Amino acid sequence: MTDETEKLPLASHLEELRKALLLSVLGLLAGVVATVFFVNPILSFLTKPIGGLQNLHAIEVTETMSVYMRISLLGGLIIALPWIVFQLLRFISKGLKPNERKAIFLTLPFMVMLFLAGVAFAYYVMLPTSLTFFREILDVTTSIRLKSYVSFTTNLLFWIGTSFQLPLVFFILTKVGIVNPKLLVRGWRVAIVVIAVLAAVITPTGDPINMLIFMLPLFVLYLLSILLSALANKPAKTEE
Repeated sequence: MTDETEKLPLASHLEELRKALLLSVLGLLAGVVATVFFVNPILSFLTKPIGGLQNLHAIEVTETMSVYMRISLLGGLIIALPWIVFQLLRFISKGLKPNERKAIFLTLPFMVMLFLAGVAFAYYVMLPTSLTFFREILDVTTSIRLKSYVSFTTNLLFWIGTSFQLPLVFFILTKVGIVNPKLLVRGWRVAIVVIAVLAAVITPTGDPINMLIFMLPLFVLYLLSILLSALANKPAKTEE
């Protein structure tokens, strides 16, 4: 803990947390408002793997509105995510040393890059293979609902994009002293088990091929996590 943090009473900490949460909510609302004007282009992009919006069907009166709101909320969350993470890190960093604080804030651009990389991987690799699996598992004509497809697709893109944050999570955990590179190297067997469980939960089809497609990049990200953890651990060694 820094001297600045030690001098702050509990009421000040709670006030800082309230401010961070309020700014995060305002950022989310701004993101949602911005996304509202681009729902149709986003929907056109999301439905390309299925051949376009014309290949989907709505069977409930309110289905199109629920899809509209879902895309607005999720798009707003994605837009506001860097801002929300910045606010949370700003609150947490008050208990860190200046060099640790600087290193953590430098991860923000990489968070965005890794999230977008995960979304691209899900959209261009996992989504087409998943759709093919579901549509061809039985020899029947599949009429896909708009609500079902959008829910399926947005969940896949969001959670795989989020899972790609693994290296930066371990970088931050190393900076605050919770983990270290040696611990990550020793725990590679546990990591494989955890990755397999995540693949089973996140992968929509649950078949071994799609799970393997998801597990391979996640394990590569775990290896990258070890490297970033080692880089994050260097300043601590220098100070000793």
